[in-house]
Amino acid sequence: MRADLAATATINLFNFMFFALAILYATRDLHVSPAALGLVLGAAAVGSIIGSVITGAVERRIGIGPAFALGCLLFPAPLVLVPLAGGSHERVLAMLFIAEFGSGLGVMILDITAGAIMAALVPEGLRSRVSGAFMVVNYGVRPIGSLAGGALGAWLGLQPALWIATVGATLGVLWLLPSPVMRLRELPEPGDATQNRV
Repeated sequence: MRADLAATATINLFNFMFFALAILYATRDLHVSPAALGLVLGAAAVGSIIGSVITGAVERRIGIGPAFALGCLLFPAPLVLVPLAGGSHERVLAMLFIAEFGSGLGVMILDITAGAIMAALVPEGLRSRVSGAFMVVNYGVRPIGSLAGGALGAWLGLQPALWIATVGATLGVLWLLPSPVMRLRELPEPGDATQNRV
């Protein structure tokens, strides 16, 4: 659970750095119109729907722990296309669309598997306290990330700050690599939360 929290908190911190800057960068530096930006952001919703549909199949195929790690990678990794975007207007829009679609797909894999792991591993009597502690950390880093994103954007410029945000969020998955999460194939049966099947 510590590795899960470290990974998601890292991703949240850097993603909120990204969100503080992305729309300004898209409209000011990439010259994306408000209408086109709305369509691009809508791609995340489409990706999220598809992600919610396929998560069960992904988990059955590779295991719940590796599926969670995959979500931790697929959620932030496509967003590197935003600071990378360039060239023709159509190419920029395509890159932004792919970034948002892929990120939306990844966040659903992450959220669904994370919720399943927490529900299975945390005893019923402790779930509210553990969930509250997770929320304090994960929600607590968000304003810090937003403030840091704004400060970095003002200091380094929007594109360098976006590179830091996207790469930093992608590196959040590294917390999981040495942890037992990567060996978790199935969730424990109800009432057997102390024994992880690996």
